[in-house]
Amino acid sequence: MSKVRLKEGRVYRTRDFRRYASNPTRFASRLVAEGRLLPLRKGLYLAPKHAFWGTAHPTESELLRAFFAGRPYLRTGPSVWNSLGLGTTAVEARPLVYNTTRTGTENLAGRTFELRRVRFPRSPDPEFFVVDLLSNVDRMDQPLEEVLRHLGEAVREERFDTTRLREMAAKFGTAQVQAQVDRAVEG
Repeated sequence: MSKVRLKEGRVYRTRDFRRYASNPTRFASRLVAEGRLLPLRKGLYLAPKHAFWGTAHPTESELLRAFFAGRPYLRTGPSVWNSLGLGTTAVEARPLVYNTTRTGTENLAGRTFELRRVRFPRSPDPEFFVVDLLSNVDRMDQPLEEVLRHLGEAVREERFDTTRLREMAAKFGTAQVQAQVDRAVEG
């Protein structure tokens, strides 16, 4: 087993051990028995990273990277929308993760994620997240009119590219969101 070098804090999938053994499930079980891996859920394992207070939990990005196994995903939700400066201050109960494979709620290492199978840009810009916020304004504590007022102010201050904002609304927003963007842009 010593031939396997595990990186502390990294989350592994069972299939990551195919190059070491013909039966990667049994191989992972042996690493768990040796204490070199901790099972997180079926098929996901953590190479423990020891900290002063005990074993450190895996980072959110590391969990999602391993869970989606190279398939694209995008972490969004209130923590991202709050950073846009549009007056939103919602607390995030469950991170929202867009992806190309599944919709539903998923528990990963004690953390719950809301997954949505939707289209999203591979390299999102702030204008995409504005459209995303408007599409999910019901998840926020602020009324839509207040968010639109702040968006209008941000557009007048040129904090967002209006052409790009309209492109993102046309590509990823509903007709209602497109109308909201137009209203904010035209002031």
